[in-house]
Amino acid sequence: MNVTLNEKLRAPPPPERGARPAGAPAVSAGDCGLLLLRITFGLLMAGHGSQKLFGLFGGEGFAATGRYFSGLGFRPGQVYAAIGGGSEFLGGIGLALGLFTPLASAAVIGVMINAMVTVTAAHGFWDTQGGVELNVCIAVVALAVAAIGPGRFALDRPFRWGKGGWTEAAVALCAGGIGAAVALAL
Repeated sequence: MNVTLNEKLRAPPPPERGARPAGAPAVSAGDCGLLLLRITFGLLMAGHGSQKLFGLFGGEGFAATGRYFSGLGFRPGQVYAAIGGGSEFLGGIGLALGLFTPLASAAVIGVMINAMVTVTAAHGFWDTQGGVELNVCIAVVALAVAAIGPGRFALDRPFRWGKGGWTEAAVALCAGGIGAAVALAL
């Protein structure tokens, strides 16, 4: 079999996006780390939303959350309680499962923007003074998961948006920002 010089010099094709390099372990520490991050962060966000919606985990429940939102100027308060609590709950579940990751991230980002604008920004940066520190951290983690992608152990893995990237990060940030702007404008 004759091989031409061009064939010998030709570089191998680049690996497919998300493909493992030869000799790499089937499951990497990064795969497990991202799964741990998504599950922990997602379930805690879902738990926070369930405090607002269902009164679980020491939460006040839907009626009290509606009154709180009304006190912030969101009327009708119960509609905004459903939107806020639902965004935290469903966004958290989506992140934990790695399902519709850019939209789940957008839901969390939108709620955090609203929290910063309506409650915490007036208190400065640090959480010890009631500032935006924690809201910023939560929004950045949600954005980072959208950018990185949900990882190997995610329901989104077979889909294009399950690999993360600039587009997914932009969708999460823009959709979260637009959702927050709409809620703040009404």
